[in-house]
Amino acid sequence: MIESMFHLHLPLLEKILRPAIVYVFLIGFLRLFGKRELAQLNPFDLVVLLSLSNTVQNAMIGDDNSVSGGIIGAFSLLTINWVLSRLLFNMPKLNQAFEGSPSVLIRHGVVDWEEAKREALTELELRSVLHKQGFNDFSEVEKCVLEPNGNFYLEGIKSMSDDAQRAELRKAIEELHLEVKQMRNELAGRGALPI
Repeated sequence: MIESMFHLHLPLLEKILRPAIVYVFLIGFLRLFGKRELAQLNPFDLVVLLSLSNTVQNAMIGDDNSVSGGIIGAFSLLTINWVLSRLLFNMPKLNQAFEGSPSVLIRHGVVDWEEAKREALTELELRSVLHKQGFNDFSEVEKCVLEPNGNFYLEGIKSMSDDAQRAELRKAIEELHLEVKQMRNELAGRGALPI
């Protein structure tokens, strides 16, 4: 019984090649279908991503349900991922071509609806991204970028009231500094405080 747990039902080379082939094709398909699949914005995308693992399971392990086969398959996946990560790290141009470019969805508070359409993002989904980052409206966002890895980068527009408050605080601090300096000079003139 224990022997059957570790007995490989497929040749070792096949056990290594199957996960590698599936990995390469999955990376290609995710790149082809866009950044949105990585962003996991709605339940449909999540179901697709979860179903992918079940769909390709047999292609990766074949008819082999042994512990050894699972370990070899997992090791193969981790190895190809490690090799590809190192390769892309050492070759930035290849990395750029492989990952793709970021998509700027909002500039200066204005949504680029054509870019959002290319990424299959609805207004509701884009507003949800904003709300998660603490913004209430598109007009509050200086820049919103959908990165190639599916993450959103948001930068807010600095409000004039923030700048005005900072200027007011700076002025108050300068006035306090002058008052403290005057008080020190007065006390030093009386001999109560060394300069």
